[in-house]
Amino acid sequence: MTVDAHDPRWTAIGERWTGLVADALGRLDPPEGTGPLVVEHIGSTAVPGLAAKPIIDLQVRLAALPTEEALEAELAPLGFSIERGARPDSPGVYRDNPRPGADPDPALYRKRLLTRTDVEGEPPVILHVRRLDSPFAAYVVAFRDWLRAVPAEAAAYEATKRSLAARHSDADDYDDYTRDKTAFLDAAQARMEHWLAERDRSERGPR
Repeated sequence: MTVDAHDPRWTAIGERWTGLVADALGRLDPPEGTGPLVVEHIGSTAVPGLAAKPIIDLQVRLAALPTEEALEAELAPLGFSIERGARPDSPGVYRDNPRPGADPDPALYRKRLLTRTDVEGEPPVILHVRRLDSPFAAYVVAFRDWLRAVPAEAAAYEATKRSLAARHSDADDYDDYTRDKTAFLDAAQARMEHWLAERDRSERGPR
């Protein structure tokens, strides 16, 4: 596995796939298609200037998780397939792990994961399909926004990822890399939450 210097094309690629996925999933039939649909570019490739594994991560948020069959019916024409994970307990494939202090209800953390890897000259795309009320879905967006806003934290995260990528360079899958990265996320959570509180206070303005 490698962590590459930021590629300015990642932003445009993320925007293009966000639109394509939103259009496709907007055709879901009820009950899978009921309620709001949010598709957003997340992860390190969504943070300008940040080095990353050259993979475009997108997050899909829906009121309820569609079936695998419903997702494949709409997304297979775009080249996506359901991801099964390298191991039965692969982190982030079938469920997310609650962050410290978050609602631990297991139902909130169920997810679907799809990948698109078969196009030359363009990075793979991963779709994380989560519920609208998933605390983890809110967390990854907050983490992205924090890194965008605080360059020093983005630099620290990049250094951590480069170190872990070198440590796991011979691994057959990303599972141990993903687990080890959680240590940085845990250590950074209080700083991120402080930034979020300050941002929200600023957006509300004086009372």
